[in-house]
Amino acid sequence: MTAQDGGAPALDPGPALPRILCDTDGLRPTDGEGTGGARWRLAEAGRQLDANVVRIPPSGRVDTHTEPDLDVLLHVLDGTAALVCADGERALRAGLLAWLPHGSARSVVAGPDGVTYLTVHRRRPGMRVQPPGAADRLLPAPDGGG
Repeated sequence: MTAQDGGAPALDPGPALPRILCDTDGLRPTDGEGTGGARWRLAEAGRQLDANVVRIPPSGRVDTHTEPDLDVLLHVLDGTAALVCADGERALRAGLLAWLPHGSARSVVAGPDGVTYLTVHRRRPGMRVQPPGAADRLLPAPDGGG
């Protein structure tokens, strides 16, 4: 549909261009700040990545979990933490970049001043509406066969 036939004009998105999204220095904690959580999220349309800046307050933690499908890069921006893995702990400090491969169990325990870090991973596809019963094909057969 075009403007000539009475519809809205088609938008030309133009070329994909790099751009500045955030100044992470502005996301550092201020004195007395004790709250944690996501401080920034990548929300650009059409992106192939997800990214978050997360703050964990002093002695706070992200409980042990396993990401079955996605590798994650974790870049420490400020503070210290312990990355707890199946084979032990790794000390994290500002400037360190860690790879968290899919399938690995891990938790993050913030140090005495808390920690702020950036995570980046491939974007998960959005949920799609499926016809009734579509999920049944993903269940194991009652006899254990497949």
